[in-house]
Amino acid sequence: MRGAFYHVPAVLAMLALGGCRIAVQPPPASTLNVPPAWRAPAEVGPNAGAAVEADWWRAFGDPALDAMVAQALANNGDIRTARARLQEYQARIRVAASSQAPSLTAGITPGRARAIGPLGTPIESTSVQGNVQAAYELDPFGRLENATQAARFDYASQQAAADAAALSVAANTASGYLNLRGLDAQLALARATLQSRVRSLELARRQFEVGYSSRLELSQAEAEYRTTAAVVPQLERSITQQENALAVLAGTSPGPVARGGDFAALRVPAIQPGLPSELLRRRPDIAQAERAIAALDASLAVARDQMLPALRLTASVGGYAHNLPDLLGAGTTLWSVGGSILAPIFDAGRLRAQAEISASLRDRAVFAYESVVRNALAETENALTAVQRLREQLEQAEARRVATAEVLRIAHNRYRNGYSSYLEELDAQRNAFTAENNVLQLRASYLAAHVDLYRALGGGWAASS
Repeated sequence: MRGAFYHVPAVLAMLALGGCRIAVQPPPASTLNVPPAWRAPAEVGPNAGAAVEADWWRAFGDPALDAMVAQALANNGDIRTARARLQEYQARIRVAASSQAPSLTAGITPGRARAIGPLGTPIESTSVQGNVQAAYELDPFGRLENATQAARFDYASQQAAADAAALSVAANTASGYLNLRGLDAQLALARATLQSRVRSLELARRQFEVGYSSRLELSQAEAEYRTTAAVVPQLERSITQQENALAVLAGTSPGPVARGGDFAALRVPAIQPGLPSELLRRRPDIAQAERAIAALDASLAVARDQMLPALRLTASVGGYAHNLPDLLGAGTTLWSVGGSILAPIFDAGRLRAQAEISASLRDRAVFAYESVVRNALAETENALTAVQRLREQLEQAEARRVATAEVLRIAHNRYRNGYSSYLEELDAQRNAFTAENNVLQLRASYLAAHVDLYRALGGGWAASS
């Protein structure tokens, strides 16, 4: 009974210290204002209303694009680095969780000593001591559990970061491939136009030689030929650079890139963006920022609880002998059982300052989260607007292409029948080429805008944990 009363003061002291948690400032009030709807209207199509699929790039209907994105997701260096980083954070969870489990150590200490005996003669002795020690720290206030929970949230944040990296690589690959197909179409147009310019130049030269036209018309035809001829190597250079960029994304050596079907056959996806509030659960970067707050909040709890007492239990058993055989046989048995309650009394404000640092990190994570959300909302609005406006531009460009083609037909007939000069047809040719090239550029931009919208909406991302 006396033993029980003997421990009462220690328990009371521990409970009293339990009320010594450091007071920290509450988290900052949220300043987010998520709009109820998007400013730009959603695109209407046969698949409108359908959720964004995880393999959204298949909506363009190009097997070569599907294969390239799959290769990039498997081999890209940034994705592989992010996945390797997950192994580190898994190990951090195990490190933090190990503090909540008992520890067991074993050791053996041989020794030989020489001392002066009672009669002044030297005495030499040999000793061998071995022991096994066990220790366990109780966690009545949850400090160790909070540290483990912080490690879990850190790991979850890194998972979302890896998913964000995969989304970025897939979107960059898709955008690069669509840009490449657009450049291919422009190159095909430039080469076809160049052949037309060659025929026009030959015709202008023959007519000049027979005196039917002036040197001005010949010079204009040659200048137009040179202008078109300069476009071809420029596009070829851009195609090579785009191929090399795609190869780097796919984790391969620079080289040619496989193409799919015709550029005009690429499908235009119809994407349903949903409500702005849904975006908070559809983007991995938002999830990463949110989990970072949770991790830092748990770390703040750990820093706050450093002022609380730590209760540790220890036990050891061992033996003592003058040599190893005796130690393993009939050595003297030694044992001990004990516990300790340790609590900080004075540290010159170190623990309080550490808690303030953790609180500041938590607050900054909250501010960063709000910035990520605002950026996500802006990206989605921009992507929706780009899809809408580029579609309108493309419609006008298509109409202009039809009109310039008709102008070219009429100008060619007038020139052939002698009603106008060659300069009129040359001007019509230039306008027709510009209109056709503009349509190809706008179509590539229009398709890439859908990739940006997929990216802004999270690309069908779902939390992996």
